[in-house]
Amino acid sequence: MKYYQLFFLSFIVIQFSISQESPFKRPPVWKGNTKQTSDTTSLLYAFKNGTVDGRARYYFASSVNEGALSDYYANAVGTGLRFETRAFHGFQLAASGFFTFNIASSDLSIPDPITNTLNRYEIGLFDVAQPGETQNLAQNEELYVKYGFKKGRVTFGRQFLHTPLINLQDGRMRGTTVEGIWYGYAPNSKWTFEGGWLYRIFPRSTNKWYHFDASMGLYPEGRNTTGAPANYLGNLSSNGMGVFSTSYAPIKNVKFEVWNYYLDNIINSFFTQIKGKKPFSERTTLTYGAQFMRQDALNNGGNDNPNLSYTERGSHSMTFGGTIGVQHKKWGYALNYNRITKHGKFLFPREWGRDPFFTFLPRERNEGFGNVHAMSASLRYQEKGKPLFASLGAGYYQLPDILEETALNKYAIPSYFQVNMDVKYAHKKWLNGLESHLLVVAKIAEGNTYNNPKFVFQKVNMLHINLILNYYF
Repeated sequence: MKYYQLFFLSFIVIQFSISQESPFKRPPVWKGNTKQTSDTTSLLYAFKNGTVDGRARYYFASSVNEGALSDYYANAVGTGLRFETRAFHGFQLAASGFFTFNIASSDLSIPDPITNTLNRYEIGLFDVAQPGETQNLAQNEELYVKYGFKKGRVTFGRQFLHTPLINLQDGRMRGTTVEGIWYGYAPNSKWTFEGGWLYRIFPRSTNKWYHFDASMGLYPEGRNTTGAPANYLGNLSSNGMGVFSTSYAPIKNVKFEVWNYYLDNIINSFFTQIKGKKPFSERTTLTYGAQFMRQDALNNGGNDNPNLSYTERGSHSMTFGGTIGVQHKKWGYALNYNRITKHGKFLFPREWGRDPFFTFLPRERNEGFGNVHAMSASLRYQEKGKPLFASLGAGYYQLPDILEETALNKYAIPSYFQVNMDVKYAHKKWLNGLESHLLVVAKIAEGNTYNNPKFVFQKVNMLHINLILNYYF
């Protein structure tokens, strides 16, 4: 069956639909909102009058690769439910789960015969740890107790977080979930504090809960600094991660953020950014932002044997970037830049979240690279109160040479150009609750691939298409 026929068939098979950022129609994380649901008179009342949310999701993904390299397609459908009680003396209980089914896909357990490499994108709709398992995919996502008090809350258990480095991520059937204790406090409109200790995680594109150290390497491990295959999956030792942040809004439309991620025994990541906007007129606004990050290896990087560690003992990396743009009526324009210095690679497990950088375009990242110059531009269209959002993004990512700078190129990806077309639509009237999303990604090699198909397959010179439909009820 031809590619365009598969795409058309997938479009008409089922009409469900998206919010890539949130699994249900609710804020998934602490937002500094101090308003709490009023207490009930009994525990029974709190359960009987709780809220139930649901979501059905359909996802079609397909990749067209260069020449004789394998092409892929996948169709997944899933549904989930979430229940949260009313407040009882400040306490609330919540639970949610999600089921995923493969309704028609390529055999993702068979590697490409030319490169002997497994599929990279479509496999993520199911379980990357078990490429052949596409049916028995049931996920217990949230299960927590939350205590709300004036100006804050504490949540213990399994929960969704959206932070710069640990986040739901976009582009798969379900988002990443974490387990631990999380605290949020907003003493006034200018300050917000949040953080906690996390000890287990359910990464997207997997089908079980893992301790943080055991989850590292479920996605491709890439290469170590010598160019040999990395081998840290199952060989790391860490007790979990401590996260702390503070944000400060000194004036209207300006916000500073500071985040620190302490991954016990492996790596510490310090991230800070400022974002703001300044109106020029009623219809035109200047937007701007700046970011900085520093990472430092902790102890032995996870293992005394450097061939089994996540990062080298004593290593560090730095990255910085900025954005500037204009919002004019329905249109938004932005230019972005990010630099990762030669000191070392920016590292953070891809299993846990996407990059926070302004130059990020969906379906590829700067994680795993050092000595990077990344530039991107975006054009966005959205009319306030209207259901259509559309954007066009283009980026150039200058990466270290695949063979000459192996220590700074973990995943053996050449420099490349990327172009994204992104369209989202929130349906109304009799289709209210349905959201549709079409994302088309093209990646073109700019760096030297040394005529080696392993440096091309599922990395560059490819077209990747996503059609996502979510229905919220």
